[in-house]
Amino acid sequence: MNSITLAKSIRLNALKMVNAGGSSHIGSVLSIADILAVLYANILKINPSCPGDPERDRFILSKGHAGAGVYAALAELGFFEKKYLLDHCKDGSNMSGHVSHKLIPGVEFSTGSLGHGLPVGCGISYASKINTDSSRTYVLLSDGELGEGSNWEAFLFAGHHKLNNLTAIIDRNKLQSMKSTEETLALEPLAEKLSAFNWRVIEVDGHSHRELRSTLQDWHADKPTVLIANTTKGKGVSFMENSVSWHYKTPMGVDFETAINDIESSQS
Repeated sequence: MNSITLAKSIRLNALKMVNAGGSSHIGSVLSIADILAVLYANILKINPSCPGDPERDRFILSKGHAGAGVYAALAELGFFEKKYLLDHCKDGSNMSGHVSHKLIPGVEFSTGSLGHGLPVGCGISYASKINTDSSRTYVLLSDGELGEGSNWEAFLFAGHHKLNNLTAIIDRNKLQSMKSTEETLALEPLAEKLSAFNWRVIEVDGHSHRELRSTLQDWHADKPTVLIANTTKGKGVSFMENSVSWHYKTPMGVDFETAINDIESSQS
């Protein structure tokens, strides 16, 4: 499956999952759907028939509240049957609202409490360098999550140890929870801060598959790489785009039907 088709499937499946389970965070899922699609279709060295391969690449979704997107991607790639997606966030389901590795093949690490993904990714990357294996680690963070101090400890650690097998991707949609990131806890100048921590910093359009693919494939460097992926929260659904309310709201009724139609009728 190519990345454009996969992104569309991720968006459609996530909308249906959130609707069926009465859950939230759909705006956050739509924000990262293109990033997930490029990673899973073009970048990650993984095998659904052997999800525990020790030489596999590792992907960690640090913004665990967008877990529906990861579940959708894994189902499309054949890690488990797609019929289980509609159990998302229901009583007794293995697919919790925040991404969980328990009984879900292909999920590396359970996240939800923000600020945990990058520190764990650093540990995995550091171990890979010690073991001189060829695997790479990718961590996808939210921009609002950068208010957690544990991330900045991890940025320091990775830069100091020159973890060039580690790539962090920041979903820079500029909205978090109830208002903008800059109103909550200003991040700018973000690129300069990350560069000062001895990371290679690249800004990309987080919805351009071409930019994402070419940048993620170019990982030959002597230091860790961070992509600041400029995105739109709620991307692909007209009334959700740049609307902070869809961090928590559940698409139901006419809203759900309109959202599905927006994605199905899109050209990408």
